[in-house]
Amino acid sequence: MTVVRRPRPTPVRHRHWPLCRRCSGIALDLGSARTRAWIAGRGMVLDVPTVTFPGTGAVHPIQRGTIVDTPGTARMLERLLGHRLPRLGRPLVVVTAPVLDGPAFRTAARAAVEVLRPRAVLTVPGARAVALAAGADHIGPLLVVDIGAHLTEVVLLVDGAVTDARRVALGTTDLADGTPPGDVTAAVVDMVTAMLRQDRTALTRTALRRGVLLAGGGALRPDITRDLPAGLGCAVQQVPSPHTAAVRGAAGLLAAAHHHPPVTQTP
Repeated sequence: MTVVRRPRPTPVRHRHWPLCRRCSGIALDLGSARTRAWIAGRGMVLDVPTVTFPGTGAVHPIQRGTIVDTPGTARMLERLLGHRLPRLGRPLVVVTAPVLDGPAFRTAARAAVEVLRPRAVLTVPGARAVALAAGADHIGPLLVVDIGAHLTEVVLLVDGAVTDARRVALGTTDLADGTPPGDVTAAVVDMVTAMLRQDRTALTRTALRRGVLLAGGGALRPDITRDLPAGLGCAVQQVPSPHTAAVRGAAGLLAAAHHHPPVTQTP
């Protein structure tokens, strides 16, 4: 089990999203196990396994939060979404991305999404999308735990921006293969503990006092939701429909880009 920590980033200038009142829009959550898509005006249109069929059997183009087969991901998106888009007009696409290894994921995701002929492709950290879907107050520190199928992330947001993040290559599919649920809980507790030890600002401790947001398929596991509050020593709030929270948060950003003045993009 490998835990990866992201160093605290330096502030960067935010670029404005393009205002797109007339074009169609798609929100995408490209997960290792499932791909979810939300089309503006139609709602959730896809929640299917992340798999492509190149002729030699099923292939998984995204593994442990990494796009390992960009052409395969493009073929999957074309197969799933190509016939659902209007022939005229080009969609605005919002894609969720893991916080760690984000630049590589965003580059590969943008390349794959080109098959949909997008007007623009915008990316948002998955943890921020989860917080938006939960309607969380973005003022001050907030701790998001996202337990996916193949990857678990712990992310500290401060005023909506990523300040610290950890991840472990462990998720709900490992439980089906015999990994004890306690291992996932212990991994989350270890990551939060490491954050606390290395945080000289007390932001992590303040976030814990507010309570943790829990998302991903792991939030639907009673054995995890039962033990995690005791392990962390704080309240744990399950995000509504936690397995689809990321794509719903991305859909909210899509709606904002369509109907409001430009907002800033998180790099």
